[in-house]
Amino acid sequence: MRTTRVDRRTARNRARRGLSLSLVALLLVASLGSLSFQVALSSGPGGRVAQDASGERKGGETAERLRLFERLGVLSWHTRGWRGRGMKVAILDSGFHGYREHLGKALPKTLSVRSFRFDGNLEAKDSQHGILCAEVIHSLAPEAELLLANWEPEHPQQFLAAVRWARREGARIVSCSIIMPTWSDCEGRGRVHEELTRLLSPTGGEGHALFFASAGNTAQRHWSGSFEDDGEGYHVWKRDDGIAVAENVIRPWGRERVSVELCCLLGDRYEVSVLDASTKKVVTRATSRGLGGANCAVAAFMPETDREYRVRVHAVGKTKGKFHLVVLGGSLLHARSVGSIPFPGDGAEVIAVGAVDTSGRRLTYSSCGAKGGAIKPDFVATVPFPSGWRSRPFAGTSAAAPQAGALAALLWSRHPEWNAEQIRDALKVASRPCSANSAIWETGHGLLALPPVSPPPLTDTEGTREDRSFPSRSNSVRVPN
Repeated sequence: MRTTRVDRRTARNRARRGLSLSLVALLLVASLGSLSFQVALSSGPGGRVAQDASGERKGGETAERLRLFERLGVLSWHTRGWRGRGMKVAILDSGFHGYREHLGKALPKTLSVRSFRFDGNLEAKDSQHGILCAEVIHSLAPEAELLLANWEPEHPQQFLAAVRWARREGARIVSCSIIMPTWSDCEGRGRVHEELTRLLSPTGGEGHALFFASAGNTAQRHWSGSFEDDGEGYHVWKRDDGIAVAENVIRPWGRERVSVELCCLLGDRYEVSVLDASTKKVVTRATSRGLGGANCAVAAFMPETDREYRVRVHAVGKTKGKFHLVVLGGSLLHARSVGSIPFPGDGAEVIAVGAVDTSGRRLTYSSCGAKGGAIKPDFVATVPFPSGWRSRPFAGTSAAAPQAGALAALLWSRHPEWNAEQIRDALKVASRPCSANSAIWETGHGLLALPPVSPPPLTDTEGTREDRSFPSRSNSVRVPN
């Protein structure tokens, strides 16, 4: 892909393709007034760079957003001049439609962008989800450079190619608020995790990178546990009253595609069938197969209006172990929140971020980790996050992950000599307790916040400047037991 630089005037010209040049010029004069813009070409191998050369951020911060900034500890860091300068943060997402209209406002005036879809279209999906994620990072770390990338759906190699590109472009922080349940066993294992770990390792003179991911909004539409045979090879689901049933109820949210996704260990095989609750006819079925180092099955269908569906899981073969099942695009009646964090947040190399309300209580949809093993989610953040360009705030764990990425950018810009593990440890130390009844598998290390900002570097008796408020590079930040 060739690198180009695109500014807002270029974007408007493209939108008005087919009009005469004179009419385009008149429209630009009328709509842009006296603002000056520039177009330039760069010769590097990265992605396109979009720029608003006016260089001004429009509008102020709302009172609601400022309160959130205060809770995160960001305001004092901004006041002292620590705003993310020198850091590059990559946002991997599927929704960047219309991003040029936000340059110099919700987004920085300059962006590096690249698509890893087969059609090369960064704006293929009619969604602004990725723009909202980028807005969170830009508002909290306004001087950090941002990179935007998407990838071909259902193709993990294209996702990994996007991560590889971000690393080559110098990104030390990656934020992703898209979940892909079938790319792992939902417990942090699989080939995609292995390759992602390698990509985040030091390469080309760059140190380790940090990858932040949304924990997922699947706590109420996920089930995990051991297969329980009803005697005929079908799994039985336990209702709240303890009664076992052979079918679990799926209620679609609308008429958009519903995907029922199952993951299990290699060696196990299951068939997932979805039936129309009224007619009892099978709508779709799929058998688990090796994908990304785990056995996964995806049974997708387009629902009819006001229809209810049932899902059944049948064992194929003699081995009957643990499995995870999640519904995308609908609800699941008999659900278990424990162990509901999907790829990429389930991986040890990834920092998963859940969502809490302003009182610090986990929002019911926010996915949870397992009760044993590694702590997941790693952190939680307060949502929703107020948007500066739409009336509806940005909600879900999607709004939580970029907050963590932005705080890491501020820390790293303040301490460029630190490694990734020290940044991670500093976030653990600075995190705050959540509500008293929060389990560790619900809120992890706690509520994200920055440590108190240090005063300007001190001058010792030999005239050298020294920052004594944080540990040196050779010492890791100690986390209390």
